[in-house]
Amino acid sequence: MKSNSKYAMIAAVLGVMMLFSRPAWAKDMREIRIETRKIEESMKQKAAAELSAAQKAVSESRRQILADRSRLDRAIADLKQRITVVDVELKALKSENENLTAQDNELTAKLDEAQGTIQELSGVIRMNAKDIRSLLDDGFLTGVYRPDTQFLSTMTNNSVIPGMDQIKTMADLLFGRIEQGGSVCLETGTIVNREGKSHESQILIIGAFTAAYQTDGESGFLNYGHGEKKLYALSKRPPSAMQKQLTRYMAGKSDAVPMDISRGGALNQLVHDLSLMDQIPKGGPIVWPILAILVLGVLITLERIFFLLRRKISLDTVCSKIETQAENRNWEACTETCDQYRKNPVVRVIRSGVDSRNLPREDMENAVQEAILKEIPPMERFLSTMGMLAAIAPLLGLLGTVTGMIDTFHVITMHGTGDPRMMSGGISEALVTTMLGLSVAIPIMLSHTLLSRAVENCVGMMEEKAMALINIVQKFKVS
Repeated sequence: MKSNSKYAMIAAVLGVMMLFSRPAWAKDMREIRIETRKIEESMKQKAAAELSAAQKAVSESRRQILADRSRLDRAIADLKQRITVVDVELKALKSENENLTAQDNELTAKLDEAQGTIQELSGVIRMNAKDIRSLLDDGFLTGVYRPDTQFLSTMTNNSVIPGMDQIKTMADLLFGRIEQGGSVCLETGTIVNREGKSHESQILIIGAFTAAYQTDGESGFLNYGHGEKKLYALSKRPPSAMQKQLTRYMAGKSDAVPMDISRGGALNQLVHDLSLMDQIPKGGPIVWPILAILVLGVLITLERIFFLLRRKISLDTVCSKIETQAENRNWEACTETCDQYRKNPVVRVIRSGVDSRNLPREDMENAVQEAILKEIPPMERFLSTMGMLAAIAPLLGLLGTVTGMIDTFHVITMHGTGDPRMMSGGISEALVTTMLGLSVAIPIMLSHTLLSRAVENCVGMMEEKAMALINIVQKFKVS
């Protein structure tokens, strides 16, 4: 840019000179041109020198920047190395601090432990004495084996330091109870029976889990009363299968015996378990119509079964015999055979076909069809009633549930929701009628279906055998 401006300035000077000195210009044009070339060469050399100086300056600046960058990189690397060293030293100092803190805590704990050894040991012994006394008092083994636990009350006194003799006695008592809890034995002792009276009986001790009794032909399970430390017979006897197992085990005739590993939880559930007969009275007044439907359905089912089975014979054999007699044109024998089995509706329909054998085919078919229609109503008697009963029973159960729920909500309105057992008891009682209604409807519906199928099969048999007889009669008419 500098050389261009210089060239422009020279051109301007020359132009001015040409304007004011035309004679001189014309006189010696060569001298001016030579002078101009000299000036131009001088300017080029000067520009080249300046360019060279600028390039040297740029190279020096670049070298200086690279040198500064190298120094900065080395400084950064040194700083990173120092940071790494400092981090390692910091971690070492932290670890040393933690070790010192742990040693301090350990020494402090040892000091505290050394200062409170006697008090802590006494407290542990007293606590164990309380636990052992509670264990002995709560276990039903105490109802049979009554240990002396008076010294345990002395050991639990804070003003008395337990001695080694007392500690040894406590350990012997605990190990003795553990040994008793791991054995099965049969003892004779006093229990409180289901009538609330003390009674001598055989007591079966099954470890620390279950106790059972046998007296006067009665077997059952025992519960432990913590207050009086006595064994009480459950208010409800177990199922007969369990009683037989207990009796056989006590007599040495069986190796298996039922037991309650929950230490009374399952036995309490057994006491509160209600059978179907126990639940029925809790369903309310709707239960009795449902039971009436059950009785009526059973009576109808039995009557229909008796009606169908009373007339059951070997139809294939009888019908084959009648068809053979008809093919032989022995109509008297056909009539006698039909009279012999006239209690069966299929045979009666065949008898109507034999009686109308002289009629045309269409009239004979009408007579047979009339006989079939005459036999259907007695066979279908009470079947529609059974279907109606099967539909009414669950509806009555639902009605009882709805009324029971209404009563439950009335109770909630009066007494609130503070007692969940009261609400659950009312709901469970309300659902009894639904359970009973379904239990009645399902077998009645099944019986209705089976009886209807039997009637349909009988009607189909009537039509089949009657049509076979008609074909035989008409075949001989044609021939």
